[in-house]
Amino acid sequence: MKKTALKCLAWGMSIALVATAIVLGRGVPFSEQWPLFEALRTTASIIFAVVGAWLAIIYPERLRMSFQKAEGAPVSSNGGMNTLFTPIVHSTAILCIILFIGMVAPLLKRLDLLLPHTVPLRGVSYGVLASLTLWQRWTVVLSFVPADIVKSHTDSEKQHLETTEGYKNQSNYVPRPKDDS
Repeated sequence: MKKTALKCLAWGMSIALVATAIVLGRGVPFSEQWPLFEALRTTASIIFAVVGAWLAIIYPERLRMSFQKAEGAPVSSNGGMNTLFTPIVHSTAILCIILFIGMVAPLLKRLDLLLPHTVPLRGVSYGVLASLTLWQRWTVVLSFVPADIVKSHTDSEKQHLETTEGYKNQSNYVPRPKDDS
C-alpha cells in the first residue's frame, strides 16, 4: 500500500513538473535549452558506459556466450543481467531521442509554417527536456541497483562468516570439571 502511494506521489510530482516546464519553458529560447539537452546526452552516455562496464565485469562469460553460435540447449537463467540491461536500454532510448531532436530541431526552426507557433513549441521542447531529465534521473537510480546487490551480498557473506566463527568459537569451549574437594 505504501509503495503504491509513493509511486502515485512520484508520478503526480513528475506530471506537475513537466506541466510547469511546458508552461514556463515557453519563455526559454531553444538556444538556451540545447545545452541542457547536451548535458543530458552526456549523462546518458556515461550511464550507458558505466553500466556496460558493470555488465562486462560481472558477466564476462555470459556475454561471451551471447555472441557465440548456439551449440546445444540454451541457457535459461540470465543471472540478474536484466537488472543491468534496464539502465542501458533506457539510456540508449534517451540518447536516440536527443540525437533525433538535435537533427530535427534546426530543420523545424526553418519552417515558415511553424514560425507563428514558436512560443508554444518552446514550451513543448522544454517539457520534453523535463521528461527526459526525469527519465534519466530514474535511470541513474537504476544504475545503482547492481552495486547495491553486490554490497548486500557482501554484507550477507560477512554476517554469515561472523556467525559461523562465533559458533566455532563457542563449540571449542570445554567447561572445567568441578572440583569435589
